[in-house]
Amino acid sequence: MARNPAAHQRQLSSVFAPLNDATRVQQVMERIVSGISMGVLIDGDRLPSEAEMAASMGASVMTCRDALSQLRGMGLVSTRRGREGGTFLTLPVGGRRQLMQEKLAALSRVQLRDLGIHYAAILAAAAELAALGADEEELDILQSLLDDQPSAVQLPGSKVSNFLLETAALSQSALLTREYVRLHSGFGAMLSLAHENTDFDLQGLDRCTELLAALRAADQQASRIAVTSYVRAAVSWLVDYQASLNPSSRPPATKGLT
Repeated sequence: MARNPAAHQRQLSSVFAPLNDATRVQQVMERIVSGISMGVLIDGDRLPSEAEMAASMGASVMTCRDALSQLRGMGLVSTRRGREGGTFLTLPVGGRRQLMQEKLAALSRVQLRDLGIHYAAILAAAAELAALGADEEELDILQSLLDDQPSAVQLPGSKVSNFLLETAALSQSALLTREYVRLHSGFGAMLSLAHENTDFDLQGLDRCTELLAALRAADQQASRIAVTSYVRAAVSWLVDYQASLNPSSRPPATKGLT
């Protein structure tokens, strides 16, 4: 799979970032699943060793071993011995999409909208700062992301995802960028479900084009409008799709963010 190196490295760092004080085995598992959901980890990828993972995440080797054991029981990883051995992802066909559907179905309507509001707020703040500080060379890099021809194996929405990730980085705020990457590992990963729809994907690219024009014009308000309209449409699509996953238990969808 073709990957944008800078975007992939930022996303990968979020997967193996230090853990907090919650149940650590579960957190390690959730991080790996989030990496799969984002497309940062794909079938056949070799994971860091237990010792490397423990050092990166600030966990014990036993914690990482237990988490990998449970992931192995779920059929998501396998371990091979020998010089070329290690722990590898063994994602079944359609497995990534199923993980995202399960994650979306597990959210309440309120949780989904709240995630969208948070995601939009962080992205809008980053876009406003990028509008003030990005130079022409950096904006030309954003343009190249839109001009790139997608790979046949590229995940739906990867072009939009990489564009927005690089926009967040142009905010020059390490805190905003880290928070955006963290949110992208959860809410943002589910957006690829929406981008499987061709019309939504084209609309997302249109919003990126609008955002780039606003950044070139140093127009903070237009930058905010471009990203918030994208997220608002995404939440609306996900709400409708969530209802279709379990129509008997969901009320009719309401469009847009509240």
